[in-house]
Amino acid sequence: MKQRRVVITGIGTINPLGNSIEEYFTNLEKGVSGAGPITHFDPSNFKTKFACELKGYEPNNFFDRKEVRKYDLYSQYALIAAEQAVQDSGIEPEKLDLERVGVIWGSGIGGLETFYQEVKSYVEGGFIPRYSPFFIPKMIADLAAGHISMKYGFRGPNYCTVSACASSNHAMIDSLNYIRWGKADMILTGGSEAAINPPGVGGFNSMQALSTRNDDPQKASRPFDADRDGFVIGEGAGALLLEEYEHAVARGAKIYAEVAGGGMSADAYHLTAPDPEGKGAKKSMLDAVADAGLKVEDIDYVNVHGTSTPVGDIAEIKGLFAAFGDHIYNLNISSTKSMTGHLLGAAGSIEALACVMALTKGIVPPTINNENLDPNIDPKLNLTLNVAQKRDVKCALSNTFGFGGHNSTVVLKKM
Repeated sequence: MKQRRVVITGIGTINPLGNSIEEYFTNLEKGVSGAGPITHFDPSNFKTKFACELKGYEPNNFFDRKEVRKYDLYSQYALIAAEQAVQDSGIEPEKLDLERVGVIWGSGIGGLETFYQEVKSYVEGGFIPRYSPFFIPKMIADLAAGHISMKYGFRGPNYCTVSACASSNHAMIDSLNYIRWGKADMILTGGSEAAINPPGVGGFNSMQALSTRNDDPQKASRPFDADRDGFVIGEGAGALLLEEYEHAVARGAKIYAEVAGGGMSADAYHLTAPDPEGKGAKKSMLDAVADAGLKVEDIDYVNVHGTSTPVGDIAEIKGLFAAFGDHIYNLNISSTKSMTGHLLGAAGSIEALACVMALTKGIVPPTINNENLDPNIDPKLNLTLNVAQKRDVKCALSNTFGFGGHNSTVVLKKM
């Protein structure tokens, strides 16, 4: 069966660098850090007292009081990013065959804030079970996809992918394939996460996964730097409307880029650590390139997972060498988590958007905060350190890897 081409015709985001695509792209190019002291709760007793929070977010500016009661923060962020993408795409839902439009969303954790607040109220209330009727619907990870579909009447494929920090890349790959195979004409995809709360920060602290650079939060996320000490947790959402190419052309849609391929693999190695040689990363990248009908020499830019953890960064670099060989020296490589922090299950969505920026604007976003390159990393690599670089990017690759050894890679092409 001939596979159909899939393109991006609408984009949206709310993340630590901006509450719109325009803000996000501007701050990516400038190399702005989204990190700062935690305001969502009192972090005084926590090892890490900072995060990459949204700026100036007020739910009542987007939802009425009844809606706020029904939506966990991760669903609120999803709905906001989705609305931007729908508006940007120019689609009119009432004119579409809604059974051919789906929603496949990614979230690694879902409604952690809701779970925390409900259990906290149970304990503080003397263990009397007065749970909200919205507790379960707000908490479960699939509900963001459900809320988006209900808002627009999209009745095509609808579910959530959950694979830790690889979640939204898996959502995009599934969306790509459903459209390729003729199962849908459009799918709204992406991811959202809202885990900056006591159990989120405390849980990652207990694993020694988060940076504790409390005296200088904006420089805490420092991928590839010798002095990195963990990732910086972030929050937010990214949305992309994927559409079959001929369908998009027929309605005169603007097209940002083509989603050309995807790859997935498992490390089968450790609960939280990556394979130290990057074997799973290598397979995921090579499978994605092959799925796109390309050669590794066609790739110009790699937006790496690059979390700023001592083990993870080195493993990914090894995977890149194994996948790209000598072509690695022709690549621009960067980690936008140095600016946004790590949005967990939503990371892939906003990093795909960073690739869209590179493809459409010819600007590769930087890896900021690199002051002392890790001596175990080849200094001849172009890691796009500290300053954005201009380049005619024709093909970009975006990696996301998750606890449990989940690896997912998406390839985007310039139109």
